[in-house]
Amino acid sequence: MEELRELADLIDERGFTDFEFENEEIRVRISKQPAAQVVQTAPAVQAVPAAASETKPVVAEKVAEAQETAGGESDADDGLLKIESPIVGTFYRAPGPDKDPYVKEGDQVTPDSVVCIVEAMKLMNEIQAETSGEIAKIYVENGQPVEYGQPLFGIKS
Repeated sequence: MEELRELADLIDERGFTDFEFENEEIRVRISKQPAAQVVQTAPAVQAVPAAASETKPVVAEKVAEAQETAGGESDADDGLLKIESPIVGTFYRAPGPDKDPYVKEGDQVTPDSVVCIVEAMKLMNEIQAETSGEIAKIYVENGQPVEYGQPLFGIKS
């Protein structure tokens, strides 16, 4: 935590508006824009948004809060298989802006069904269901950025 505080101080001191660091053990992203500070550790924390006006000690508090609530999915999600994002990128429900979405809630999918696209570095990556069942929940809005391992869809088998 002390290293995170020092990192936040250095970023603030240098006037960066965006900073991202990742290694085998931790991933940290800090941005000074509205709803902009996100801290993520590999498996334990999904994402922790913080207001731009919050200061460096909040980083440690947000990590602790996220670790307490990690895995605390709502009861409605119990029993759903999750289709997770295999990469960091931008989520798109349809192949184009004027096209119908690949799937909507209530649709049946097979393992080969394309359910969405995640754009990363100008490459459009089709994401397949990899399981059979019914789309019970869509966790992400069209055009929203997604992180590695973030749930995109909930499937009832």
